Amino acid sequence: MTETGHTLIVCSCEDTMPLDGEAIARGCRDSELRSARHLCRTQTGLFQALLGESRAITVGCTQEAPLFEEIAADADYAGQLIFANIRETAGWSRDARAAGPKMAALLAAAAEPMPPAGFTTLESKGVALVYGRDETAIALGQRLAEHLDVTILLSRPGDVTPPRVVETPVLKGTIVGATGWLGAFELRVDDYAAPAPSSRGRLVFGEARQGAISHCDIVIDVSGGAPLFPAGDLRAGYLRADPRDRAAIEKILGEASHLVGEFDKPRYVRLQEELCAHSRSRKTGCTRCLELCPTGAITPAGDHVAISAEICAGCGACAAVCPTGAVTYSLPPTDALLRRLRTLLTTYAEAGGRQAVVLLHDGEHGEALIDALARFGNGLPANVLPLRVNEITQLGLESYAAALAFGASAIRVLGPARPKHDLSGLQRNLAYANALAGALGFGTGRAGVIETDDPDQLAQALALIAPGSGSPQPARFRPMGDGRPLLRQTIGELHAAAPAPVAAVPMPDRAPFGTIHVDTEGCTLCLACVSACPVQALSDNPERPTLAFQEDLCVQCGLCAATCPEKVITLEPRIDFEAWKGGRRVLKEEEPFHCINCAKPFGVKSTIEKIAAKLENKHWMFSGATAPRISVIRMCEDCRVEVVVNESFDPHLSPQRPPVRTTEDYLRERAERGEDPLQ
Repeated sequence: MTETGHTLIVCSCEDTMPLDGEAIARGCRDSELRSARHLCRTQTGLFQALLGESRAITVGCTQEAPLFEEIAADADYAGQLIFANIRETAGWSRDARAAGPKMAALLAAAAEPMPPAGFTTLESKGVALVYGRDETAIALGQRLAEHLDVTILLSRPGDVTPPRVVETPVLKGTIVGATGWLGAFELRVDDYAAPAPSSRGRLVFGEARQGAISHCDIVIDVSGGAPLFPAGDLRAGYLRADPRDRAAIEKILGEASHLVGEFDKPRYVRLQEELCAHSRSRKTGCTRCLELCPTGAITPAGDHVAISAEICAGCGACAAVCPTGAVTYSLPPTDALLRRLRTLLTTYAEAGGRQAVVLLHDGEHGEALIDALARFGNGLPANVLPLRVNEITQLGLESYAAALAFGASAIRVLGPARPKHDLSGLQRNLAYANALAGALGFGTGRAGVIETDDPDQLAQALALIAPGSGSPQPARFRPMGDGRPLLRQTIGELHAAAPAPVAAVPMPDRAPFGTIHVDTEGCTLCLACVSACPVQALSDNPERPTLAFQEDLCVQCGLCAATCPEKVITLEPRIDFEAWKGGRRVLKEEEPFHCINCAKPFGVKSTIEKIAAKLENKHWMFSGATAPRISVIRMCEDCRVEVVVNESFDPHLSPQRPPVRTTEDYLRERAERGEDPLQ
């Protein structure tokens, strides 16, 4: 039989969901469509036959994916096998009969390739520190000793009965500083002491010392105090439990016993140091990522920041708010996610879908909630298109702009009622998206977040979404690249697809776009701002004193304003589409001053004349007999040095300074005036 390119297999799951074959075929015109009723049981032969006919197969079922993978492995299938969930997300719904376009979109989007993520390796040899206060820590350490090399550290212990046999070391000390990760922890311990072997009724410790350093692979904290690390539950190798919670103790006992060996941890983000706008010349500019990182994985490192892949928990908030694109998310890369979003929305429209609402969610919380709504409620509406991401906090402005440009009428982000990551960066980007959408005619409140753990509340929130003014001509561009160029591309496409485009849109504070205003009267064209600008939005002209600005490059980091010695620069967050198209514009330009000796251009004419006017006959070096020396101010650096050296100028000929006045001088003057010097 002739081999086909791509085949879709959809199953009605024993007729529990209707299948609109025509709508699916309209949306997935480049694929061959097959349907079944009981694919995972009585009709596995259909799947086995397709393994020999198609180079790529998308199966509309995720529940039985392990079974189909096993069948494909037995058949030595070398093609691409993809799975898409169309049952809980579309078929098990009150709107199932209208969900054909959505099924087509979900099947097509699942086939969009996603690049693999990179990894960093954490190695643990099983050296563990159990940190506690009493017998609970000792008992836990003794149980873990079967699997790990354990040391027990007790902080300010009370009366602790000595163990009958010392199988694991028991020490006293309080951890006052902790750094590291699985396989590389370093702890600073105060009040450190070992117990006396002669301890009888209770442990008696020897003389304590401060500042002891301990290295270990695993830290098990049952002290009941504050966590040793920010967002400690996200730190690899750090396990913490309330000593009064027996279930929690048993849980970390099981987890810790398996933390020996090498572990691959995804590299969630990528950093390009040369693009970072954190600092220049010890002036602080952008701190957005530092403010949002929950784990402390990001630290200042001179002009840029440093990101520890070992500590990073993958929330992606840093990449979502980075204005320059120095930090980008890798699981998956943003352009790959946007291409999947493009396929989802374009296929939905081609299959006949209308008023698409994109529901962005994670796997841990979002998929479980959608599944519960399908099994025990009315399911997702037919126009709600779910799209899974690794973490909802990874979503930047480009994701919302692209969704609206591709034809979505609204975007909702699904998160838990008690989020594990700070959502302030997410909320900030939603505010930017709504400012753009409202100004460009898409309507108000087009992007928002739904924070709930209740499937019924999810259904109610989705039902309240008012129909929006979608794009009359949705964009079809293919997102490519990352960082700032990708963000500019998506916003430009959003403007082109807008129902009511405008030339400029005011943006909320700290938006990554905007302009600067320069008080040209106060500007001396020293060009310190040009040197400080990390993205070359400000530039000069080597031929003449000029300050130029390119608005689409500006990230509103504020380094120019912080560096300006005259303090004549202010920022304004906005998106001016006309200015984006206009390229560089000159903010201030003056004639250069020509050296009166060699005619070489240098400096700014107005500045040189202003300095000369301030000094002439007002400073001892340029007054009286030395008044002609003012001419050196009007010379270039080479001529100035030559003239001063040839004249053998003596800097010690300056006027004598007045003598220092002492208390005795004041008392003598009072006595001379007939006053009592002691009053």
